Amino acid sequence: MADRKEASPLSPERAFPDKYIPQPQVRDLPAPPRNQWRLIGPGIVAAGVGLASGEFILFPYITSQVGLTFVWAALLGLITQFFLNMEIERYTLATGETAVTGFSRLWKHWGLVFAIMAYFANLWPAWATSSATLITYAIGGDKSLVAVGILLLVALILTLAPAVYTALERAEMLKVAAVVLLIAIGALFVIGAETWQALPTVVTEAGFPAAELGFAVLMGALAFAGAGGGQNLVQSNWIRDKGFGMGHYVPKIVSPLTGQAEARGQAGFIFPATEENLDRWKAWWRFANKEQLMTFVAITFLSIMFMSLLAYGTVFGHPGLESDVSFLRVEGEKMSAVAGGWFGYFFWIVGAFSLFAAALGIVDYTSRLAADVLKTSYFTNASESKIYAILVWGLVVIGTIVIVAGMGQPLLLATISACTGGVMMFIYSGLLIAINRKMLPAQIRVSGVRLGALIWSIVLFGVLAVLTVHQQLGELLGG
Repeated sequence: MADRKEASPLSPERAFPDKYIPQPQVRDLPAPPRNQWRLIGPGIVAAGVGLASGEFILFPYITSQVGLTFVWAALLGLITQFFLNMEIERYTLATGETAVTGFSRLWKHWGLVFAIMAYFANLWPAWATSSATLITYAIGGDKSLVAVGILLLVALILTLAPAVYTALERAEMLKVAAVVLLIAIGALFVIGAETWQALPTVVTEAGFPAAELGFAVLMGALAFAGAGGGQNLVQSNWIRDKGFGMGHYVPKIVSPLTGQAEARGQAGFIFPATEENLDRWKAWWRFANKEQLMTFVAITFLSIMFMSLLAYGTVFGHPGLESDVSFLRVEGEKMSAVAGGWFGYFFWIVGAFSLFAAALGIVDYTSRLAADVLKTSYFTNASESKIYAILVWGLVVIGTIVIVAGMGQPLLLATISACTGGVMMFIYSGLLIAINRKMLPAQIRVSGVRLGALIWSIVLFGVLAVLTVHQQLGELLGG
């Protein structure tokens, strides 16, 4: 049975339950590098993967219907996710284990629960088909063939890259750069004086237009601005592969064909609470917070703001708009009328690449989450890189079968996908309190405002989960 005594500077590992996973090794916390800029990346990856339906479809669609009155919610949602991401990072910075591994110390199958939920939520290749749709708007072609090609390219990138995280980071950085370029050009050629004059209404006319759009839609936009569901949890894996904190001691996921794999044990590490280690912790914690604020929060909010302004300047008040990817066809056509035909095509191409990069990140984080769980709790002697590759191709093969068969998204699968994100975040917001209060050394445990933020997250995502499940079950059962 696990020894649940409080940690001490001499035996910090003894605070970790070890019934299912061995106690961590004790090692000193690595010193942060002097050039911290080279560690910038996980927040950009989070922003890049998250810049998908919310930024390109949902918030612009809301703006097209009610103006800029709801943009404030993106900032509230992002601030909530900032605190959530940082508590996920806290555990990994201190141990080199993912937060999901921490959950699995409490109950062996917590990780499997989250892995299954994330996998089922992403079985339908929505981002690949959305990207393919935008490509056909720009250059024509068969949407199904393009979507299959996108899925195969995703699988090849994720299983042939020598260091998977490095390839993903470069793709997401390129995506963010493309979106920033789109915003800059749009600000010059599409967003006119009248739209700029409406910008203060984000604050002066802030509201919650539930009567026009429905409560659940608005709550979903608020809660999932930026990321959501399993993506937040994989912040652990991304900072570990980047070498943050105790993640420095953990091998990276590599291609089983082109990379040099290293063995990884079940357990991570913990540092004794010496003065030197605590000074290093403070430096790592400051850097990790700045990295998230400067990348994930800033990039995502600016993207939502400017994509909403583009929508306001082109399709605000346009009747009959659909709240799916077809909405972007109308928006692109309006942009072409305002700025010239080239801009509409540029908008569709950037949108297509953005959704492709989202597909790349979603397949990665879904497979990465599940591979970590399977390696840590069930197949301890297996190669994590090989498990990851199998899961990547499994997700891609299922998506390809769905597309080739010409299947519409099954209502049950849509319901599962819509419900899992809020339920996952509700559950793991509470579990984060448990692992970051009980296991970590007293000097670095979550407390104060950050503990309050986790309690707020439980309330927010709990309400969202109940509303979404109620709404989706009503649709599934025919009202």
